[in-house]
Amino acid sequence: MNILILGSGGREHALAWAVKQSPKCDRLIVAPGNAGIALLAECADIDILDGAAVVTFCEENTVDFVIVGPEAPLAAGVADAARAAGLLTFGPSAAAAQLEASKTFTKEVCDACGAPTADWARFTDEAAALAYIRVTGAPVVVKADGLAAGKGVVVAMTLAEAEAAVSDMLGGSLGSAGASVVIEEFMEGEEASFFVLSDGQDVLAVGTAQDHKRVGDGDTGPNTGGMGAYSPAPVLTDAIATQALDLIVRPTVTEMARRGTPFQGVLYAGLMIRDGQARLVEYNVRFGDPEAQVLMMRLGAQALDLMLACAEGRLAEAGVTWADDHALTVVMAARGYPGAYAKGSVIGGLDDLPEDSRHMVFHAGTALKDGQVIATGGRVLAITARGASLAEAQAEAYAMVGRIDWPDGFCRRDIGWRAL
Repeated sequence: MNILILGSGGREHALAWAVKQSPKCDRLIVAPGNAGIALLAECADIDILDGAAVVTFCEENTVDFVIVGPEAPLAAGVADAARAAGLLTFGPSAAAAQLEASKTFTKEVCDACGAPTADWARFTDEAAALAYIRVTGAPVVVKADGLAAGKGVVVAMTLAEAEAAVSDMLGGSLGSAGASVVIEEFMEGEEASFFVLSDGQDVLAVGTAQDHKRVGDGDTGPNTGGMGAYSPAPVLTDAIATQALDLIVRPTVTEMARRGTPFQGVLYAGLMIRDGQARLVEYNVRFGDPEAQVLMMRLGAQALDLMLACAEGRLAEAGVTWADDHALTVVMAARGYPGAYAKGSVIGGLDDLPEDSRHMVFHAGTALKDGQVIATGGRVLAITARGASLAEAQAEAYAMVGRIDWPDGFCRRDIGWRAL
């Protein structure tokens, strides 16, 4: 079959890598793609936020299956446009994608179905929000209500930090995404990511992971889109996974169907785990980045079968076969990230690195210029390895990092430290 993946990041490179391994994949196109993706798939320059343009491209290229990678086209209704045109599509409708696009929407769904989550309040008025946090005190979590590309959450440990976050977001720093803010109770515990497929009715757990959001070693510094991840997450035991399915995920899927907006796609539940119990931090409606890199490394070709079963409403008959192994990915970012950073620096040494079922460099913010790979974003590469143990996967990944010649890049040196 001919398959189109929408997106240009490390997540989409990982999805393309896994899909390409399946004998069901005849032609693979990624739009717009990046320098790494171009080595294994065709790249197409189309506007992935324009549903009509995506549909036209699919018709002209006889595309059989569309996989929507990032959240922005989902929120823009691209999956709706594809389905309306009769295209088999993996990814939720715009209405269902509100589980990520609106923090308020998710909280209301949790309240309606009884899913355990943090206490919360929503504000559009700065004075009212500031008055609220002065009563609740710190630590507290301030979130932009809308999509903010991973930059809309501030875990404020002091009242001053919370006040600054409220003023910043409601003051317009995040545009329309911060037109309203959700202020949440600070939940203590260990955070992990739980990935579940839903075809609107049935659900299937497809993996666990733990990522590292803060930019510096020891979880210090500002939050980022993610500086590394590993799978599986030991803290997310089978018992906790069962509890999360029964008390959080299935009730959410049932409530979404009751509302007439059934959820079809991947539901990424960020969980806070404490004393053997999980509470929902937030939902994402796509594979995480960099979590996708470690999940796809472990799933391989079966990822396509699972996504097809999900899109075709056959999830009840699907299953996941896990190897008894571990995967770890280290993100290399441009110096200065998540603040201001320069673009255009040359990355060397990539041609000499192994690319096989146990080692892969997934590209995120890269492009080809004059035959050289250059950095075009903040998070640029995800160096990923599998091992029989997490320690082995970590050692393999950092050995690959050491062979990359990129003076303008940096990475954390402690990915996996919680489990190790």
